[in-house]
Amino acid sequence: MENSDLKHQIIQVVGAIPRGKVCTYGQVAKLAGLPQHARYVGTVLKQLPPHSKIPWHRVINSQGRLSFPAYSDKWHLQKSRLQQEGIEFTADRISLKRFAMG
Repeated sequence: MENSDLKHQIIQVVGAIPRGKVCTYGQVAKLAGLPQHARYVGTVLKQLPPHSKIPWHRVINSQGRLSFPAYSDKWHLQKSRLQQEGIEFTADRISLKRFAMG
């Protein structure tokens, strides 16, 4: 499969995460047919244009935490977008039981 096809699959999965839900990088990889490629998901999301409509902020790490350096500008942006969708944080962590897709 071509690189652009893989990227497209990842973007489709991320685009399908509903408002108020999150998905881990590993879940996105698995749903895109790329198990064991969670890091590649991060790489694809990093390459999105700045004003992309893809809801990249709904993708978090497997511990229920944001992957940006704590309290950085991007970390604050992602956290505020998630909170605007009703996702709650407890000690900078999101309950995957409550908010994970699926």
